[in-house]
Amino acid sequence: MAVPAGGSPTVRRILLGSQLRRLREDKQISREDAGYHIRASESKISRLELGRVGFKERDVNDLLVLYGVTDETERNALLTLAREANQQGWWQSYSDVLPSWFQPYIGLEESASQIRTYELQFIPGLLQTEGYARAVITRGALGAPKEVINSRVNVRMSRQQVLTRENPLRLWVVLDEAALRRPIGGDKIMHAQINHLLELINSPFLTLQVMPFAFGGHTAEGGAFSILRFPDPEMSDIVYLEQLFGAAYLDKREEVDRYTIAMDRLCLDSSTPDRTADVLRKIDRSR
Repeated sequence: MAVPAGGSPTVRRILLGSQLRRLREDKQISREDAGYHIRASESKISRLELGRVGFKERDVNDLLVLYGVTDETERNALLTLAREANQQGWWQSYSDVLPSWFQPYIGLEESASQIRTYELQFIPGLLQTEGYARAVITRGALGAPKEVINSRVNVRMSRQQVLTRENPLRLWVVLDEAALRRPIGGDKIMHAQINHLLELINSPFLTLQVMPFAFGGHTAEGGAFSILRFPDPEMSDIVYLEQLFGAAYLDKREEVDRYTIAMDRLCLDSSTPDRTADVLRKIDRSR
């Protein structure tokens, strides 16, 4: 079991949880019995196997004994993964200003090899200018102290490092025309934001398409979503759905497949990538 270089603690927890679930099921041991063995509940085993909580090395060791894992190489790999899964990601130093439901996404984003996203309301965070990001964050946190706004802007700008690292994230974005016409922060900020997109569209990491108003109804009328794919074959794709006061992370095959089909349809129905520059310039001139 190899963990990709740079894999975040979030992904390491998910990988370790999936390995422990496989070992438990191979031995036909119930979650209730596994929980009893480590002095915990069935629900804790469920959370561990989903990678939603940290791991105690003692608990992992006890579970490996229960599951009959005696090979030292395998045991050491899993125990090392448990230690690494408990390390803090860089974003956790901002935990006082970030909602708890969003922090796992940053870890997943950092470890992903590809993200396909449809955005209806805003320019995606990875493509935002600092001015646009500040306008969005300020509007969404009315009354928040200036230092909180600054910290959240810093997080958003820091997240963009996934696009400039040695093996950059591959980003495929379908942007609804509404997100380009909505005057976030005013015309000056929007002009700078569209120019930023024009500078990025020839980057090898980015494919950008626009879903035009003229098309009418389409397959993603339910709202924005992202599909994250990871370099490790043991990690399934994850669909991220953000709501007003929370988020959903979907990894069941049938759910992911439905969103993948919707994304494929969006790409077919949107303007082709070679037309994106013309669309952006036309929208910018119409302001």
